[in-house]
Order: sequence, then structure tokens, then C-alpha cells
Amino acid sequence: MKTLICGSMAFDTIMVFKDKFKNHILPEQIHILNVAFLVPEMRREYGGCAGNIAYNLQMLGGHPLIMATVGDDFAPYATRLENLGLPQTHIRHVPNSFTGQAFITTDLDDNQITAFHPGAMGNSHLNSVSMAQEVTLGIVSPDGREGMMQHALEFVERDIPFVFDPGQGMPMFSGAELLRFIEQATYVTVNDYEAKMLQDKTGKSLDEIAKRVKALIVTLGPDGSLIYTEGKQIAIPTPKPKAIVDPTGCGDAYRAGLLHGIQKGWDWETTGRLASLMGSLKIANRGGQNHRFTRMELAELYKEHFGSRITL
Repeated sequence: MKTLICGSMAFDTIMVFKDKFKNHILPEQIHILNVAFLVPEMRREYGGCAGNIAYNLQMLGGHPLIMATVGDDFAPYATRLENLGLPQTHIRHVPNSFTGQAFITTDLDDNQITAFHPGAMGNSHLNSVSMAQEVTLGIVSPDGREGMMQHALEFVERDIPFVFDPGQGMPMFSGAELLRFIEQATYVTVNDYEAKMLQDKTGKSLDEIAKRVKALIVTLGPDGSLIYTEGKQIAIPTPKPKAIVDPTGCGDAYRAGLLHGIQKGWDWETTGRLASLMGSLKIANRGGQNHRFTRMELAELYKEHFGSRITL
């Protein structure tokens, strides 16, 4: 059973500002904002929603297929994927473009200011779900606008259940377009901020949205997550992380856990707990793809935190 992950591949340039943004942004001068942050710490990580989700899903024993568009600078990332054993069959090179680039500055309060250059993502519609074989589950994560709409429709046409994960791509769509995504999707997942935006743009409450899909999953950071399904809400706790180092990629790790549980046919409580564990483990490591665990270790950690066993 293969999972098709439609979304971004990106390089994340992460910088740490050794102070708090609020000490340098004057509210009364916001209309003429002109600030510079000295960032003595900087690193470049492999990222993008599709790359992060695939990395985590493979670690769980899943079989992810990445569908994405990348630029001329992708070679180091391609080498990494090869070393990880992640297939690149559906990663398309778009000449004369950059791979997606995120420039993230984090302050001492863990606030983030991000600038994102989509680059080759704008051509994500050049890929088609029909190109992938043996796919039994999919996810439409942040990507090029046209590509996200096309891939959602193609999942429906091929009768493949999929997760709609709008993420930071949500502002690209109108309320009517988001409602269309919801009607097409089998599952929808958002964080708490995105949940508010989704309600504002569609004019629908979370309960109303949940009635249109098999499950609506809302992550709440350290407060866990809520899974709306079959007219009820399932509260999922977040295991206490060993350390809070870097939130980048935590949502993607969570989504990998969701996809794995769905593929396995698990109940929502088990699926949500695995997803939450993945996010908790990720936050203790820098970057979106530097945490590493064996399936046996993950199963033991699940038992340690939740008191029951799973077989990954």
C-alpha cells in the first residue's frame, strides 16, 4: 500500500535571533517598519511538507511516494533522498527555477518570521496523480495553487481517499474553493490557527466541516489535538518532549503518523496518539528531518507514553 504525498520540496534556511522580536518592533511605527535582526546562528536544512512527511512516514514503515516539482539546485536533496531510499519517480525537475526556499528567523520566544519563495512549486500541476501506481491513500499538502486543486480532483476521479492539508497555502484559496476541497477530501487536517481561518473563509463551524468528511483533525500544539469524527470529539494528548528545540516540521511529523494509522486501519485514538508522539519527538531536534528512530524504538516510546502496544 503506497501513500502519494503531493506537496512542496524545499530548502529551509533557519536563523536564530538571540532576542525577542517584540523588543525591536515598535507598534506605533508599524506603518514604516524597517528592522534588521542580527542572526549569528544559521543553518540550512532539507524540508518542504512533502519531504518531511515522506521522511517520517518511511521511518514508521510506510511506503511514501513524493509528488513534487523542484529546481536546478535540487541535486544535494536528490542525493539525500537516494541515500534514504526514498523514490524520486514523481519528483519533476523544472529547468531555470529554484527549488522552494524558506527563510525562517526564530526568536527566543519561539516566534517565527518566514519568507518563502515557491520557485518550481508554481509548476506542480505538471504532475498528475494518474502517473503513480499502487496508491491507496494520498495527501494534498501546501504546493502550487493550480497543482493542489488538480491533485485533489484527480484523487476523487481515481477513487483514492486523501487528506486535505492546506497549511500555509490556505490564503491562496477563496472560501468557495476551500469548501470544494472539503467536499472532495476524505479527511481534513489543520492547526488551531488554520482552523480559525478555515471557519472565517468558509463561514462553516468546525462541527459543520467535520460532517462533510470522515474526520477533521485539529492540532493544538502542546495542548494536543482534537479529532472530530462521527459526531464526537476525541481529545489526543501530546507526550511531553525531552526538549523543545525547533518547531519546524512538527506538523509534518504529525501528519505522517495520521497517514500511517489510516493506512493501517487503526481507530482514531491510536492513530492520533501515534501522530502526536511523532510531533513530540520531532520538536526535540533541529530541522524537519534530523530525528531518527527505529520502529521498535517508536513502539516502545508509544507504550511508555500511552500504556498500550502498537505494531508498526
